[in-house]
Amino acid sequence: MQALVIVAHGSHLNPDSSTPTYEHADTVRAVGAFDEVKTGFWKEEPSLREVLRTVESDDVYVVPFFVSEGYFTEEVIPRELRLDGWDVADWDSDGTSADHAVYTAADTGQRVHYCGPVGTHDSMTDVIVRRAESITGDPNVGDGFGLAVVGHGTERNENSAKAIEYHAERVRERGRFDEVQALYMDEEPEVDDVADYFESEDVVVVPLFVADGYHTQEDIPEDMGLTDDYRKGYDVPAEVDGHRIWYAGAVGTEPLMADVILERARDAGADVGDAVEVVRERTRKTEAAASGSSAAGD
Repeated sequence: MQALVIVAHGSHLNPDSSTPTYEHADTVRAVGAFDEVKTGFWKEEPSLREVLRTVESDDVYVVPFFVSEGYFTEEVIPRELRLDGWDVADWDSDGTSADHAVYTAADTGQRVHYCGPVGTHDSMTDVIVRRAESITGDPNVGDGFGLAVVGHGTERNENSAKAIEYHAERVRERGRFDEVQALYMDEEPEVDDVADYFESEDVVVVPLFVADGYHTQEDIPEDMGLTDDYRKGYDVPAEVDGHRIWYAGAVGTEPLMADVILERARDAGADVGDAVEVVRERTRKTEAAASGSSAAGD
């Protein structure tokens, strides 16, 4: 038997923080790639410390639903899961290249395939692009558009900035968008000045966050000038300094994120069959249907 455990931060203050984790777990569960699919949280139940006790399988693939490598993926999660012999050097990572390593859970005896975070996986680039497609309702969006990938910045987590630039560069190399820029909340170039960094009239802004919360729902919309009070809401697209800003919200809420989770586990040796392809096709159809329904109601 093989199990998948998706581990995330969660929140005591924001009940919606864990919603994407549950939704992606449901998507993976529905394709039947694992005998068990569980979720565990730092700030919610089931806790990271207890989640392995809810799993019957001997082989467990643990995928951190985090944007970057850092304190939680390198210290908190391995400690709480009690991974015997954990050493971050086993990932052999430069800050964006963590893959996986195998350990024994000290108290349960399970073999744990501990994966790198979803946010640094190469397929996250596809999710960022899909997010742009979803918010614009255009599966071919790119020509005439700029794309901003937004993160915290180095004052909070050095590797967070690395992840942002990594994916921005990967999108840039594809040549799909006229302009691609990495922007930050806590350092230059700042998302506050988004209009200053693009010549394109239309700009899609995708925050590289796993869930919508204080930063993505309040700080960033107000900082960009989409609204002077997030409680009043804002238009999509919104006019800002001669540009149309298509604000997409947290990338982690995109249904295709389930694919990244599956790919992380597959890279670590999990037998997922054709689940990756199935999820990509299902999420594409679901989003197309949702877009059609929205258009019909306009």
